[in-house]
Amino acid sequence: MSDAYTGFAAVYNELMDDIPYDAWSARIRDILQAEGKESGIVCELGCGTGSLTARLSAAGYDMIGIDNSEDMLDFARESSEDAGILYLCQDMREFELFGTVDAVVSACDSINYITDPADLAEVFRLVNNYLETGGLFVFDIHTDHYYRAVGESTIAEDRDDLSFIWNNFYDEESHINQLDLSLFIREASGLYSKHEETHLQRGYTLSEIRELLAASGMIFLAAYDDYSDRPATEDSDRIVIVAKEHTASGAKKELSDKLGKSS
Repeated sequence: MSDAYTGFAAVYNELMDDIPYDAWSARIRDILQAEGKESGIVCELGCGTGSLTARLSAAGYDMIGIDNSEDMLDFARESSEDAGILYLCQDMREFELFGTVDAVVSACDSINYITDPADLAEVFRLVNNYLETGGLFVFDIHTDHYYRAVGESTIAEDRDDLSFIWNNFYDEESHINQLDLSLFIREASGLYSKHEETHLQRGYTLSEIRELLAASGMIFLAAYDDYSDRPATEDSDRIVIVAKEHTASGAKKELSDKLGKSS
């Protein structure tokens, strides 16, 4: 996963300028507060450049951001160096924290990058382990329905300092979506540098996710159509899922010393 965010990291925020991070963070905050999580320590898996992490930090949560791309985390650290956010470069399939947290979140279909269901079961097990008793897990996925609809397609866009060609193919048998991205980035010299990357994601159904959550020991609470309050349907392209810690967590240890502030 980390190899897919090299040249992409430099222009990620520009390419993702259509993501409504303000609305997403507000909805996540509403979900957390509805379960009594008005403050506390929250860990974001697949935080990227920290756009959502910073917003949840501004909302009063003590944030930890985890991503497998050091390039992405460099941008996150530079843009929020005074926010007291702890950023860790780790693979979410084997992430480690210094103790338990009140909630874990993951957005922008980061979970879809876990293409092996067995690996995703391990991610869920780790989340459950690091959640405080009754802690929440809020995450989104792009559905199998979404990838089938996108199918084999090409998107190209030409901007002032950036152009890209986005070739997409979805294998309905393996449920793997392959996205081949060619980036042309304008450098200070006025010349363009070319970067090529491949992104692999897996389409999951809600029933698959529920089974994996149950296997991890977590309790499924709800599934919403995108970041709305409407229930998810078979036609949902993006689903936001809420689950709750159930089994006994690992050893408890406060993170306030590491974060430099109390929960």
